[in-house]
Amino acid sequence: MAKRNEQMKLHTLGFPRIGTRRELKFALEQYWQGRISKQEFLQTGADIRRQNWAIQQQAGIELLPVGDFANYDHVLNTSLYLGIIPQRFARDSDSSDKLDLEFRIARGRAPTGCACAASDMTKWFNTNYHYIVPELSQQLDIRVDIQPLLEQIEEAKNLGHESKPVLLGPLSYLYLSAFEGDKLQLLPQLLAGYQQIFDKLNSARAGWLQIDEPILGLELDADWQKAFRQAYGELRQGSLKLLLTSYFASIDHHLDLIASLPLHGVHIDCVAEPTDIQLTIDMLPRHWVVSLGVIDGRNIWKSDLSALYQKLEPLYAQLNGRTWLAPSCSLLHCPVDLEQEDKLDPQIKSWLAFASQKCQELSLLKQALLTGDTAAIEQYSAPVKARLVSAQAVNTALRERIGSLTQVQRAEPYAVRKQKQQSLALPQLPTTTIGSFPQTAEIRRLRAAYKRKELSSEEYIQAMQQQIEDCIARQEEIGLDVLVHGEPERNDMVEYFADFLDGVTSTRYGWVQSYGSRCVKPPVIYGDITRKQAMTTDWLSYAQSLTDKPVKGMLTGPVTILCWSFVRDDLSREQVARQIALAVSDETEDLINAGIKIIQIDEPAIREGMPVKHSQWQQYLDWAVACFRLACARAPADVQIHSHMCYSEFNDILDAIIALDADVLTVETSRSNMVLLDAFKHKAYPNDIGPGVYDIHSPNVPDTGWITDLLKKALEVVPAERLWVNPDCGLKTRGWQETRAALTNMVTAAQQLRAELAK
Repeated sequence: MAKRNEQMKLHTLGFPRIGTRRELKFALEQYWQGRISKQEFLQTGADIRRQNWAIQQQAGIELLPVGDFANYDHVLNTSLYLGIIPQRFARDSDSSDKLDLEFRIARGRAPTGCACAASDMTKWFNTNYHYIVPELSQQLDIRVDIQPLLEQIEEAKNLGHESKPVLLGPLSYLYLSAFEGDKLQLLPQLLAGYQQIFDKLNSARAGWLQIDEPILGLELDADWQKAFRQAYGELRQGSLKLLLTSYFASIDHHLDLIASLPLHGVHIDCVAEPTDIQLTIDMLPRHWVVSLGVIDGRNIWKSDLSALYQKLEPLYAQLNGRTWLAPSCSLLHCPVDLEQEDKLDPQIKSWLAFASQKCQELSLLKQALLTGDTAAIEQYSAPVKARLVSAQAVNTALRERIGSLTQVQRAEPYAVRKQKQQSLALPQLPTTTIGSFPQTAEIRRLRAAYKRKELSSEEYIQAMQQQIEDCIARQEEIGLDVLVHGEPERNDMVEYFADFLDGVTSTRYGWVQSYGSRCVKPPVIYGDITRKQAMTTDWLSYAQSLTDKPVKGMLTGPVTILCWSFVRDDLSREQVARQIALAVSDETEDLINAGIKIIQIDEPAIREGMPVKHSQWQQYLDWAVACFRLACARAPADVQIHSHMCYSEFNDILDAIIALDADVLTVETSRSNMVLLDAFKHKAYPNDIGPGVYDIHSPNVPDTGWITDLLKKALEVVPAERLWVNPDCGLKTRGWQETRAALTNMVTAAQQLRAELAK
């Protein structure tokens, strides 16, 4: 067949930065522990970049991203490029040590010292990735330094790669920052910094610049739309060619705005929401490149390339070579390489594509569009079509059970439940933790040995029971009021439960970055979900037998299991969440029957699961709340239901949080110095609440005075009879020495404050 116009380019918006075997994670932790040198750590980053570029180029990607790599976080990278450093770090640290300064901002500590309060961290739009929130002040002391980016551009050039620098755009950076006041008043100062970056990239002859403006997926008001025109109208591009990139949502509602900007191209996420590609092409200037993000960058299902071909073929002909093809967003949110998965069910594996395979999909699709020969993509797409009719995906009995449900929420109101829960005999300002305790090397060794069948089931159970005994004893020694079993048997708060659910499977190497050195391995939901057996009852029953104090049953909520999994795309997310909720409800009932009086159903992901557009929020929140209520519907009044949330902007979802109707809500607030509780000043939370007083994401140990001050701030919002004392989140990533010290200070602060209140 005759070849067509070959001007089409394949590119990616970013690639997983952790390495094929989590090399970045291990290098970070070794550097923080002083076990490797700075040079050794930096060399690991260079090796990962080199490998990433090689994987993409070998798969057929022609324009490779540079600057998508970060030692910790790409938003923090942008702050460092601009020299926007919170004053406490600039004052208390050696600013010449750029790497350690980066880690002080991210986690409050680096190998050279400085135990400062880390910068706030929150979710990157509706993903499970966390970014470091820039802290802005009235006068931005901008000192531009993009030497790390320039060095990476040079690295790629020396390896013979054609590269495309990646930079978070000024409007999105500003929008996602923390500032008390009108952020847009800072735009002129910020643009002066971006102009310096543009000038330096011009001097380096960068060519194309991918400038990410994901806030274009939001429903921006007139002031922010005007700011886009101002910013891009003022920035002098020189020889740079700007590819404006947005993702996670459709940008159809902002096409007039985008078309008015002085750009050279635009990237469209064609996966996250329905988008009118034809309308986009018609409205954009005819000389622009149109990058179509047609491969899902956030999920791991193999693409139906034959269906994509039918959709793209007429558009490609119309654009006359101005078409670029890409994943919908950065591949940061996918595992690196499916070929490592040597123990997956072969049929399920045939349905999947990780980051490396998604690059190959682009290459196959391009060849079909160039030649018109569709044989290869039709063969590739056959498993996709087979999955949609697979017997593994449907459980008729489950669907009938869900359709006949009658009890979908608790029978008694909070006031009645509060009275009956007095039988728990808890003190004022009860102390507890969120669930997990340090996952020591010994615990990991035992789990790995059991997985390799080096331990029998009896030996493993006995070993885990010993760990639970130790955890209970430590908590009693510290003086906590409500205990947990510590979760030594759990590899992850979602993956653990996935192993007990039909319709769900786990991978061996399907890791993705959550933040810094924290990686998660999302389960794969491929079919209807039912519980195979009790998941937690034996462990919790054993823990409760060791103490007279109440031990919380620890469950992960349906929305969080949904959001932190790779979810099937042939059912709505609501339908999948309802199936998970029923499985959690069955587990809740088993715990109650076993005598567990306090059960925590964690929902840290409820905020991140919201659609990007505000107009779509309520529909999501309605079914998310309904799923949580279903999960605890069978709990009688004297059983206390807790829930936990972190990194949630409570103003956005306060009505939904109240509607959950948990007896006790624990939330992350310590990094923000209780600022996140401001939401509850405007609309009081009616049930019990535990605002976190210990930032577990930092190795720093809070002193008693610090915790007491936070609790006093909380008491300005929450009455003492409804206030709990707890850390921000689980403690699995911390060591026992710092954990014991921090929790001892927390209990001491609570006891001192009780005494003051008693007077």
